[in-house]
Amino acid sequence: MLRTSAELANLLVEMEEVELISRSQLNLGRIKSLNMPRSPTSSEDEMAQSYSDYSVESESDSSKEETIYDTIRATAEKPSSRMDDSQSNTLVIRIIIPDLQQTKCIRFNPEASVWVAKQRILCTLNQSLKDVLNYGLFQPASNGRDGKFLDEERLLREYPQPVNKGVPSLEFRYKKRVYKQFNLDEKQLAKLHTKANLRKFMDHVHHLSVEKITKMLDRGLDPNYHDLESGETPLTLAVQLDNTVEVIKALKNGGAHLDFRAKDGMTALHKAARAKNQVTLKTLLELGASPNYKDSCGLTPLYHTAVVGGDPYCCELLLHEHATVSCKDENGWQEIHQACRYGHVQHLEHLLFYGADMCAQNASGNTALHICALYNQESCARVLLFRGANKEIKNYNSQSPFQVAIIAGNFELAEYIKNHREADIGGVSDASEKKLCIALERFMIQYFNFL
Repeated sequence: MLRTSAELANLLVEMEEVELISRSQLNLGRIKSLNMPRSPTSSEDEMAQSYSDYSVESESDSSKEETIYDTIRATAEKPSSRMDDSQSNTLVIRIIIPDLQQTKCIRFNPEASVWVAKQRILCTLNQSLKDVLNYGLFQPASNGRDGKFLDEERLLREYPQPVNKGVPSLEFRYKKRVYKQFNLDEKQLAKLHTKANLRKFMDHVHHLSVEKITKMLDRGLDPNYHDLESGETPLTLAVQLDNTVEVIKALKNGGAHLDFRAKDGMTALHKAARAKNQVTLKTLLELGASPNYKDSCGLTPLYHTAVVGGDPYCCELLLHEHATVSCKDENGWQEIHQACRYGHVQHLEHLLFYGADMCAQNASGNTALHICALYNQESCARVLLFRGANKEIKNYNSQSPFQVAIIAGNFELAEYIKNHREADIGGVSDASEKKLCIALERFMIQYFNFL
């Protein structure tokens, strides 16, 4: 009996998903037993488990690649839950992987982000890809439209697929510059991308030589690469420097991908956030960067601002651009925990204003107030209690914030927590008033930006 291409694609998808379930179960079991971090069970363990205290400098490239694959597989949505969805809410796409010479038909949720679709693909692979986080979904040129890589934080449905030509296809390939010229000389391009020229290009970026940068880009240089010494890309280097707005624009216009990651797994937006550089952060967002790009640990730029502190405007800007709050690291720490860990009061205020959960517990069961008690951050504790934080929540070692403060020897803070009354709670109780405050804040940001 003859089958249509759509029926054959669905049959292939079902076979892929059965195989994926078995492989994922094996992978998840291995990850849980070998690679997942130990969940701290007491406040003392927290002292060594904060994300920002981790050191990855000594890791080899191969071990980093394994860690990235483990993170992807452990955090990916279980395939069985997707199989229960009705086919009307799914999209079957043929995925072509040139580097592995493989083709797969995979069913995706069109309401999911490209990042989630990318994880879905990686979970099906039985071979590793080098620098896997810089692989992306590429939509080939068709119907007069240029080929392009799909932005990782946009939804799949935002990229319409042709439905009248059988099963739509996307390529899963390493992110490189997408050239619009059709008569490129491959030999000339190869000569342009020598180690000496790539080093020279990084020097031009470092010295803010916009004209020289533009000249090399016009000749066809691809700015999506890692410096052999620093591991930075031209764009991640530029965003950490001052007075580089024109350099950043030149790189973007010359084919630099905003979600291309440096050797350490961070995008340019992460680097700008960690450098506390509000000018370059704003420039990247204006050029179309998503505030929700993930690094190799699955963390967002907003999470990093809560760790490093600095100018609270960086935090506020990301939130204003709809950064997702409540990103978790591998030990359950969220932005609110990190802000309290380091006493970044203004960052904490912004996070609370945009809906951060004061009751959120990390892997030890500690809330933000527990973290304040542990690290003696009285100013942050006062903010939390004034906003109505529940001081009676106990962590997984049955300790309240008051008890944690006593154990940590922070007796003055313990006394303050103990004596705080519900009558002292302020905060915004009326929802409409809160919406008005948000609207006013956004107006003020736009007003000052205009000035």
